Amino acid sequence: MRCPNCNSKDIGKIGSHQFYCWSCYIELTVNGDKMSVYQVEEDGTLSSLDDLFFDEQPATTDMHING
Repeated sequence: MRCPNCNSKDIGKIGSHQFYCWSCYIELTVNGDKMSVYQVEEDGTLSSLDDLFFDEQPATTDMHING
């Protein structure tokens, strides 16, 4: 496993589905084929970084107006 942020292999397991990158200090959660990435804040809370790493754009519908 490599870190999606810094590409390091220095990943430690901190829970059954949780990992920590010792190079860039982010936490990863892997559940099946879905990965979530978090920044660990100074107070220990986690802030999601998924919007920076995963491009999940909502489906768009083309609308045609006949006039």
